[in-house]
Amino acid sequence: MGAMSEGTVSLPWIVIRQDDNGNRYRVGRYATRAEAQKIADSLDDRGHKQLYWVERIGENGDGTQN
Repeated sequence: MGAMSEGTVSLPWIVIRQDDNGNRYRVGRYATRAEAQKIADSLDDRGHKQLYWVERIGENGDGTQN
């Protein structure tokens, strides 16, 4: 792996999955919203009850934006 830290802003868009118990998982990080949305949509199309959505990582880099 390179020296890129988890806090890098080069991949500011993340796809989040939430299961039936409300647990949230980070599926992946992407450079553009369109790319992240495409992934989220393709996951949604599988027909599972799980929810997928796209978030932009904020300045603090932890991905939470409520």
